[in-house]
Amino acid sequence: MTDTTRPPVTDWATDFDHTRPEYAESAPEIWEQLRNECPVAHTDRFGGAWLPVRHEDVAAIARDTEHFSSEGVIVNDFRPVDLAPIGYAPPITSDPPFHQVARRLLLPAFAPKQIDRWEPVARATCQELLDELLADGADVVDAAAQYAQHIPVRVIADMLGVPREDGDKFRTFIHRILEVPGSGGPGEIEYEDTLDYYLDEAVKERRANPRPGSDDLITYLIEADLDGEPLTDDHITGTIGLLIIAGIDTTWSAIGSSLWHLAQRPDHRRQLVEDPDVMVFAVEELLRAYAPVTMARIVAEGVTDAEIGGCPVKERDWVLLPFPAANLDPEAFEDADQVILDRQRNRHLAFGVGIHRCIGSNLARMELRVGIEEWMKRIPDFELAADDPDAVRWSTGQVRGPRELPIRLLSTNEVA
Repeated sequence: MTDTTRPPVTDWATDFDHTRPEYAESAPEIWEQLRNECPVAHTDRFGGAWLPVRHEDVAAIARDTEHFSSEGVIVNDFRPVDLAPIGYAPPITSDPPFHQVARRLLLPAFAPKQIDRWEPVARATCQELLDELLADGADVVDAAAQYAQHIPVRVIADMLGVPREDGDKFRTFIHRILEVPGSGGPGEIEYEDTLDYYLDEAVKERRANPRPGSDDLITYLIEADLDGEPLTDDHITGTIGLLIIAGIDTTWSAIGSSLWHLAQRPDHRRQLVEDPDVMVFAVEELLRAYAPVTMARIVAEGVTDAEIGGCPVKERDWVLLPFPAANLDPEAFEDADQVILDRQRNRHLAFGVGIHRCIGSNLARMELRVGIEEWMKRIPDFELAADDPDAVRWSTGQVRGPRELPIRLLSTNEVA
């Protein structure tokens, strides 16, 4: 459900609102329009925010930790207060020097060899979902709601050591925080239904019932230390919240967008079937073309000399970093508007750039690859449901991907 209290946009260059459904539906076209007419858009909404769409500007801001703080990474009506340099979800909301310490703590858990251990789990999860999806013999299915949205939910639940049944709660948290940012504030919902409560209870339960020798991430964080001191509960819950919010919606959006693309390109479906070796390049190209994440920064306190593409910005202004727009910039990529599955030169920004480059990129790549591979084994030929081509619904906010994706199955295989 979209926040309908915000007024319609009158001009994307001077009054943009990334939480509106029309932005979600037409974001690439809006970015192209802005790139040609006003590459640094501004809005008075959210108390003042900027939207650069050129690769050069987006990358420069992402690398500039002196002028742009990560204290606020989700644009909404409420600015963070006195949270730097740690932030509420370290390390993504942390600034130097604390950022490096918090990030280094997580690196071992997301190293390639560790992620390799989770591939069988992801593959079995996809196979289970496909069995369920194909069980009733329907010729039209929702590839987002019945497939893509469950893959990272179940994998992250396993990694955290929490019940897979908590996936419905995760989806609720993600909707409130990313799709309608600022909703679910004090007094709007019961505390027992909030992400904060869920995280507090998860840590309490694990402390009350420790799992010595377990490799789940909650146990890992409880047993970890920074310079010999145990992590605070705020640090632990903030990092778990980061893994739930940033590790789920981003990946299911990438999987869903990829299936949306393949449903419209029989030549690309054939290419993947006839030449499996192209998959390694296809994953990167689909990430480039349909990067799901727009991050945010906030102009740091005391900064008076910051600018974006020649536009001066004020202290505490919001700044959106649309990595998807940067990936479609023709100044940065040849044939940027074309999906070329075997593209060789592809230094995309789907996972960001700079010190905050996504720590979970190995996990996301693996889940995307496995999600596509398993789908193509069982459903090698499919298309958008032609009887309702407008039924595809894209998520609003800072993570873009299909929330509803009706797909017509043209051929299926009984055994993977």
